[in-house]
This record gives sequence, C-alpha cells and structure tokens, in this order.
Amino acid sequence: MNDKTKTDISSPYLDCFQMQSPAPKIVPGSSRRKWMDETGGRFAYRCLPLTMANSTGWDILCPFDIEIAWNGGKNIEDLKISSPIFGAHVPGFALSHFSSGIATFHTGYLFRTPPGWAVMCTGSPNQPKDGIYALSGLVETDWLPFPFTMNWKMTRPGVVKFKKGESFCFVTLVQHMRLENTQPTIRDLDKEPKFRDDYMLWQSSRADFLKKLGAKDEDTVTAGWQRHYMQGHDSSGESTDTDHKTKRRLKKPVKE
Repeated sequence: MNDKTKTDISSPYLDCFQMQSPAPKIVPGSSRRKWMDETGGRFAYRCLPLTMANSTGWDILCPFDIEIAWNGGKNIEDLKISSPIFGAHVPGFALSHFSSGIATFHTGYLFRTPPGWAVMCTGSPNQPKDGIYALSGLVETDWLPFPFTMNWKMTRPGVVKFKKGESFCFVTLVQHMRLENTQPTIRDLDKEPKFRDDYMLWQSSRADFLKKLGAKDEDTVTAGWQRHYMQGHDSSGESTDTDHKTKRRLKKPVKE
C-alpha cells in the first residue's frame, strides 16, 4: 500500500445526547436533490464532488411544518414563527432570538466528539432555499457542555416555509486544529514534470472531447461525458492506487 495515496482511517464518534423528547430526527445526508433530479438527463449527478458533499454529514429534520414571516425590521418581534399544525410546540423548536431577520432552531441534542474534532453545522449542501440562508458554525464539541443552535437569515421580507421532514441543519465533523498547521504553498508546475504531464494529457483529452461533442461525433455524443474522475482513473485512463469513493453511506444513529 502506498502511504501517500492510501489513508489509515480511525473512526471518530459523534455522541448525540437527547435534550428533549421527542427530539428532531437525525439521518445520514442524502446525495439526492430535487433540482438535480430535474436537470436534463439528471446530468447534475455526473458531478461526483456534488453528490459526495451532499452525503458527507447528517441532516437534522423538522418535526413539523413551520412558517417564518419577516417584515424586514431589525427587532426580535419583527420575525414571527408559527405552525399550521395544531398543538405543535413551536417555541421549543424555533424562535426569533437574535433579531435582524434571524430564525433560531434548537437541534434537540447536546453533541460530543473526540479531542480535536469539532462539529460543523450548516444547511444541507447544494440545497438552496428561496428567501432564507443558512448560517454556518464551527462548534468545539470536544469540550463544550452545552448545546448550540442552528440559525437561518432571511434575505428579504416575506414568508418562508419549512416542511416536516425537511432538513434544517446539516452536521459534519472536522479536525479543525490540524488546519492551523497546514501551509498553503504556491508552486511551479514545471518543477513537477510528471504531475504537469498528467495535467497536460487531461487538458488535451478534454479539449478533444469537447471539440468532438460540438461536432456531433456519434461515439462522443453516445458517451455523453468523460468518466475519469468518477471511475477513479488518471489522465491516461488507468486505475489509480488511491482511496476513491463514488458513494458515501454514513451510519444511522443508534439508541444506547
């Protein structure tokens, strides 16, 4: 095994201490997106970086429908959150707390991670929502003895709805302290001849493919797209001796 290309992966943990009952459901992130389904020939799913990002974490789901109404004001009372569901305990789930058109959601959990690992909380990747924007946070869950909230910022006055079962928070794990020791280096590609040649081979192949596609070459049109990255192949089409994933299947939470 090549130490430079293979990774020795040790499994971290994510403890989810339930703070209320019932608590919002936590599920592995899905690679699927409605807007991706609707692209011509579902071509968006050819982009492996998109689908991998979509599923590299867990979604926390709304327990019931809610409606967020904002009049554009900066005060706490200028944003109202309600539910059309009779008996829904809205204040225990979502409220106006920070003002300025920000809606605050309680995850229902206190999270704990191993030393050096933090929880990154944000909206589901590649899942735009009209009228509101997910605010991302990095939380030091390796020591923090209290929960965090998920916050969304309205982008204009109006009403935004979250449906039952819709993700309001996406969490993933980050070894954030290691990033501070990472040194970005601007390098000369000509000083890495093999790497440069591999790139030039890819560039030539890509240009030739696009030229044939534009000319309606039958074989190229039938192929539709180049699959090197999806298949884990290098510029010459050879399989690479590296860790390569085309699907991510994270574990479902289990009850202790």
